[in-house]
Amino acid sequence: MKISMIVAYGKNWEIGLNNQMLWHISEDFKNFKTITSGHHILMGRKTFQSIGKPLPNRTSLVLSSAGFEHEGVYSFDNVQKAFDFARERGEEELFIIGGANIYATLFPYVDKMYLSEVDYEGEADAFLKEIDFSSWDLAEQKDYEAITNNAEIVSPAWKFKVWVKKD
Repeated sequence: MKISMIVAYGKNWEIGLNNQMLWHISEDFKNFKTITSGHHILMGRKTFQSIGKPLPNRTSLVLSSAGFEHEGVYSFDNVQKAFDFARERGEEELFIIGGANIYATLFPYVDKMYLSEVDYEGEADAFLKEIDFSSWDLAEQKDYEAITNNAEIVSPAWKFKVWVKKD
């Protein structure tokens, strides 16, 4: 089973503030939905609570040491149990979707990264740990321009990149 992470982050590795996303980029949300649909998604309790419900057409796995329960969600107190659960159900690509502690803890297991680099610098209280790309190959990149309305930025510019761990 391949383990992938999918995350959007700003210029200073910002990923969230007050358990919320820092920007709204509808094209990135569509991308996330397309990439993760039909797969198991693994997240921490706070990330799940910020989403508020299991996402359609995905199997939601939540890591929590506190025995978290929610209808339609599988909860695990350790990562190996979550990986085993997904593997036993025939998952081919498990997606780690956050938050900051989950990304940091599970990064050593990651084989592939789907990264949205957002043209954003601002307030945040959750950050992605800086990634050293020297052991990764860039497999895909697509650049998106900012969307403006009367000179006001509606959606910031961003780059979508897929990175694969070097053998």
